[in-house]
Amino acid sequence: EGAHEVIVNAPDPVVALSDLAPEQLAAAMEAWRARMRAHAGAACRHLIVNERPEAGASLPHTHAQLYALGFVPAAIARERERFSAYAVRTMGSNLLGDLVQEEVRRRARIVAIDDEAVLMAPWASQVPFQLMLAPRRTAARFEDDGPLGAGLLHDGLSRLRRLFGASPPLNLWVRTAPQGAEQFCWRIDVLPRLVHRAGLELGAGVQLCTVAPEDAAAQLQEA
Repeated sequence: EGAHEVIVNAPDPVVALSDLAPEQLAAAMEAWRARMRAHAGAACRHLIVNERPEAGASLPHTHAQLYALGFVPAAIARERERFSAYAVRTMGSNLLGDLVQEEVRRRARIVAIDDEAVLMAPWASQVPFQLMLAPRRTAARFEDDGPLGAGLLHDGLSRLRRLFGASPPLNLWVRTAPQGAEQFCWRIDVLPRLVHRAGLELGAGVQLCTVAPEDAAAQLQEA
């Protein structure tokens, strides 16, 4: 069993989230939250945004899609296990929370920070200019009350737009705690579709990223 919903991000006939005003993006993200709460019984809620046909968008108007799944996909289950194992090994620490703290200390891959969240070009990025947004204070579920990170997400998408002269094709998703996750932290991943995955990536699962995340972060800071 499962469910699939299409969520219109705004009444304005625009293609990209970066076309919206910050308050419009915040309202869209509140709608994402509300619809995720409506499917609280699902084993896994996976919310995505595909922008432009090159990234799989089938509608021209900016929209999100929510998949309420009756199972936990293997990749998300592995993340759940890593959070749990890390908490056991560190006497209760949060894996993403500690990662964010260390990235902020090092600064090399940080793009921007505000009161709610941290935006970074993650270590071992899969694709050039990949972004990850994580809350300043760890919280397992995106759909729970608390900071959204909307302002920083808008900032990051705007930086991509300025850097490339237009919003690039991209895939965005919200990772929230699946069923059975006692230790977790939500995040938002943004993967611009600037390159094509080929035989190495598809056949061996080895991601070849041609722009170091430190270089991507520096360019996005300047943007």
